[in-house]
Amino acid sequence: MYSERILTSIKFTYKSNNDYSLQLTRWFLMPIAAWPRATTSTTVERVSLQAHVLACSSLIAVVMVPCMLYVSLEEKDVQMKLNAMGPLSHWIMGTINYWLLLTRSDDIRKCVQHMEMDWRLVRRNDDQDVMLRYAKIGRFVAGFCAIFMQSGTFLFTVAKAMTSMNVIIGNETMSVHPMTCPIYSKFIDTRFSPANEIMLAVELLSCFIVNSITVGACGLAAVFAMHAYGQLSMLFAWLNDLVEDEDKGNNFAEKKLATIVEHHLRVLSFISQMENVMQNICLVELVGCTMNMCLLAYYSITNWSDFDAARITSYIIVYVSMAFNIFIFCYIGEILTEQCKNVGEKAYMTNWYELPHTTALCLILIIARSSNVIKITAGKLFQLSIATFGDVIKTSVVYLNILRTMTPTT
Repeated sequence: MYSERILTSIKFTYKSNNDYSLQLTRWFLMPIAAWPRATTSTTVERVSLQAHVLACSSLIAVVMVPCMLYVSLEEKDVQMKLNAMGPLSHWIMGTINYWLLLTRSDDIRKCVQHMEMDWRLVRRNDDQDVMLRYAKIGRFVAGFCAIFMQSGTFLFTVAKAMTSMNVIIGNETMSVHPMTCPIYSKFIDTRFSPANEIMLAVELLSCFIVNSITVGACGLAAVFAMHAYGQLSMLFAWLNDLVEDEDKGNNFAEKKLATIVEHHLRVLSFISQMENVMQNICLVELVGCTMNMCLLAYYSITNWSDFDAARITSYIIVYVSMAFNIFIFCYIGEILTEQCKNVGEKAYMTNWYELPHTTALCLILIIARSSNVIKITAGKLFQLSIATFGDVIKTSVVYLNILRTMTPTT
């Protein structure tokens, strides 16, 4: 009975710890049906999931498609087209990332199951404390990203909707609330009430879905990366304990080293799975946010003379949130690469000369494997690092200068 209670307690602990680390990300992805469901789900659950995905996709499309038609077919003024391009690109990025999250659902599930098994395998309190510390960091990053992205884009949408502009319809002048993503008039004429108010409400709901996609993707990357970082930190502690005190002997050194090698390969496997899930999403964010940051800076400059405080503030918050998203992707790529390289250094810095000859030789395999640099990439095209983040900022500024040169009248 006592042993059964211990096993039940361990099971509850590892499940609760894993749920704690993934809780915020699950909250972000479940409302948009992007959180992976269990493979044993019933037919009713699968049908309801497909209906949920269809509803979310429809809410995105009902804003994005008419806006694309408006930009390409209806609006002739270049300045108005540029004003619509920023929000439209945000919706397009969200659509692509939503599709990527759905198609990578099985891979995300495998990563989640991998994390759960890591929590289940941990036995030492020190190792559990390390994992919990990095789980808290992952939760903090995911929450911080959610606050910035949701508040910034909602403020951007609401600030524009709160203003009014006069339009001439026939012989009458009417006041309407402009939309962040203008709608093709042959689809729905938002100059009239209540179509204007209805589409504003739909746009806010669609904005929430698109933001949740971005926030969920960033949260997944942060949580997975911090988990891998914690596992490598545990590995460092095990390497430091590999050589015991002389009075204890080194009888168990080979068993310890076997456990270390197995754990190292397990961490590398998890990072590889994470790379498969996130690489295309990172590419979309890298390219899209570079363009959007350029457009946001352009909007701020062109609207500075009017100095609408709410609108300028929303531009700044959205700019910071997008820069933060890119920084997070680049930062986790940097630290994981460095942490993986550090495994070989930590192995060399142990007192390997006190180990049995055959056991010490096995450390060469760890060092050799660590010399093969692990790179987190965006679509296999760009390595995610702090240098890449600097390149994104510089590129957005270059695009801004080109845009200002092409539109001198603004």
